[in-house]
Amino acid sequence: MTKADLINAIAEKSELSKKDSEKALNATLEAITNALKGGDKVQLTGFGTFEVRDKKAKMAVNPQNPKGPKIKVPARKAPAFKAGKVLKDTVNK
Repeated sequence: MTKADLINAIAEKSELSKKDSEKALNATLEAITNALKGGDKVQLTGFGTFEVRDKKAKMAVNPQNPKGPKIKVPARKAPAFKAGKVLKDTVNK
């Protein structure tokens, strides 16, 4: 499903115009992004939790040259999503 498909689905379910549905989706995504950027978790009960996880620095192999020298990958932050029980149960039915 693409963003356009999602906007169409929101418009159908909510009886909003496509333009208003796009505004609502963009506002939701921006709010989630800003919360994660600020270090907060976003919990949507029954759906799941968005959070930022710290990744440690590590040594890795260049897949194009596996026998070559190892490359140092710096520490970073990575967004993560953990599905909630209701979402998991719905998908597994």
